Amino acid sequence: MKSKTIYLLRHGETDFNKKGMVQGRGVNASLNDTGREQAKKAGNVFSKTQLDLIYTSALVRTHETVAELNTNGAPIRSHEGFDEISWGSQEGKEASYDAKNLYADTVNGWRRGELTLNVGGGESPIQVMERQRIAMEEVLETGAESILICMHGRAMRVLLCWLLNYPLNYMDGFPHNNCSYYVLENRDNSFTLKEFNQTRHLS
Repeated sequence: MKSKTIYLLRHGETDFNKKGMVQGRGVNASLNDTGREQAKKAGNVFSKTQLDLIYTSALVRTHETVAELNTNGAPIRSHEGFDEISWGSQEGKEASYDAKNLYADTVNGWRRGELTLNVGGGESPIQVMERQRIAMEEVLETGAESILICMHGRAMRVLLCWLLNYPLNYMDGFPHNNCSYYVLENRDNSFTLKEFNQTRHLS
């Protein structure tokens, strides 16, 4: 079986990101001006890459990010399996003292391995992983050899963990920035990390 190169690109900045507000699967925010500029800078990288196929999440901020890339006409597909985690009742809210404590308590629980916990009745990391498995099965069944997936920060952390055979409670070991990217190689049903949280194009 031929190898596949997978580029995992986080979407550009939105006003929710800029203001530190909770933005999960239920918030369908657009990019702001900074986010569009970040996406154009990422586009300078991928214009030099022969992409065979592009995936986005179902959320508009990934669609708008990809629209700013120079992708040389690669076909684009959307899959909700790549959506951000749901933060439940906390989505769209400003990060109040109580909300920050709830978030911190939940994330600390994930780090302890309590991976069925959720914030505000939203999704747990286990639930995110389960829908990502369905999406990745589709990706790996394509004949494409060079694939870009534009997605979201927490969801990307979950995906990187299980693709690279790390426990999910290690997910915070994978940092991200708006329009930073990771590169993976898939060969013989195994993933190898080739580039880690690349940001040099954003400077």
